Amino acid sequence: MWTPEVISMIGKGIVETIYMTLVSTAMGYVLGLPMGVLLCITDKDGLKPNKVIYKIFDIIANVVRSIPFLILLILLIPFTRFLLGQSYGSTATIVPLVAAATPFIARMVESSLKEVDAGVVEAAKSMGAGTFTIITKVLLVEGKTSLITGVTIAIGTILGYSAMAGAVGGGGLGDIAVRYGYYRYQTDIMFTTVILLILLVQIFQTIGMLIANRTDKRR
Repeated sequence: MWTPEVISMIGKGIVETIYMTLVSTAMGYVLGLPMGVLLCITDKDGLKPNKVIYKIFDIIANVVRSIPFLILLILLIPFTRFLLGQSYGSTATIVPLVAAATPFIARMVESSLKEVDAGVVEAAKSMGAGTFTIITKVLLVEGKTSLITGVTIAIGTILGYSAMAGAVGGGGLGDIAVRYGYYRYQTDIMFTTVILLILLVQIFQTIGMLIANRTDKRR
């Protein structure tokens, strides 16, 4: 059963899973980081309180996060097909992965920035620092350990989402698990893909926490 073709297929599945996860996380942060910053600074206790802007982004984040990923993936099939010309495969799966990851990342960024000591922010204000300077030189710098921990959590979550996408031909290890482990009852391939997914999460988790610990000033 463990022919060179099967081994090659699993190797390709690992590469596709890592590709989907890392690209989706990167693109999720491109959209989610600014969104999280806006949620933080426009909150009632933020640098620039704005009830309307906060409420708009708050509703968007809550609505998207409340939709189960598998349903979101199916809902976005027409948009994915319009954007890329196809709705299956590892590259096409990145579209719903980014849609699901963005509000999740935004909430983590918001939480990380709100953990920054208010005294540090007030000190920057008293020295005449503007909003942009406080965001880039104070909030993001002081909250970098928490932000890096958030990246680690996001990668693990998105990797799990990428495996779910296998149910609709999303590619990667999830697709292999569904096609061979579920439809063809090849339990050895199913267990192998599960173990590989667990190992990938552990590797990303370990690397992320090592980086976070190195940036933690309290250590």
